[in-house]
Amino acid sequence: MPNLYTIVARKESTQPELSVWETSSIIYHDIFDYPLTFSELIKWKGGEAAQISGLEYPISQKNGYYFIEGKEGLIYKRLLRKRISDKKLGIAKRAAALLSFLPGIKMVAVTGSLAMENAGEESDIDLMIIAKKRSLWTTRLIAYSLIRLFGIPTRRPNNKVEKDRLCLNMWLDESDLVWPEKDRNIYTAHEIAQIVPLVDKSETHKKFLSKNKWVLAFWPNAVKVRETKIKNEKQPPGLLEKICFRLQYQYMKPKITREVITPTRALFHPQDWGKIVLSRLHP
Repeated sequence: MPNLYTIVARKESTQPELSVWETSSIIYHDIFDYPLTFSELIKWKGGEAAQISGLEYPISQKNGYYFIEGKEGLIYKRLLRKRISDKKLGIAKRAAALLSFLPGIKMVAVTGSLAMENAGEESDIDLMIIAKKRSLWTTRLIAYSLIRLFGIPTRRPNNKVEKDRLCLNMWLDESDLVWPEKDRNIYTAHEIAQIVPLVDKSETHKKFLSKNKWVLAFWPNAVKVRETKIKNEKQPPGLLEKICFRLQYQYMKPKITREVITPTRALFHPQDWGKIVLSRLHP
């Protein structure tokens, strides 16, 4: 395997030698101000597809954390964000417990920075929801009604106030779990691998991972993927589901930029973070 970049490390007896893939992981997580522990170096060791070329950084170690030299302040930042994340996770768990009563809910999971316990004080709470087959838009409508009935704050379009608000920005029908090939990269692989399920009915999380085992090419140690058979039923959605989809689509249509809206998925990511991350990894 050719060296993708030069590893420059301090010559200290306390620091073990790092492989090119371990150093690659440290560089990747530095984008998110996230120094890694030794166990996390193993979990997030980069795979064959996680190639970072043209970058050269010295690596340091302190208090059990690995980081780019000169950035030891990130250790304190990470510990602070851990405390902030604990509070936000409590809000997410309460919302997930409420949503779990809906029969159309198959999985509720924390995503984004909160999934890594790396949320900032002003950040929102990203949730991913997988709905029962042919019920995504009906479930979504009921879910939002229930959340607002119980007074749980949610993010609204064009509202810059994000702190501690739910952002239900990923909705998938359980019949459409495969991530599009054009959107597969080191960033999306990490986002999928770091998902933390709060509600998981019928092992839906395992099914989701089995449909996206391509993430192992980027992060082979991050998740365990088992083959799971999922019946592909071609039965069309019912009239109620069609009406719910049409109503919500018409409401969202004027606001759509790069969001993905289909009968079986709704992905709300107006800013392409994957593109930003890739541009920093491959300048």
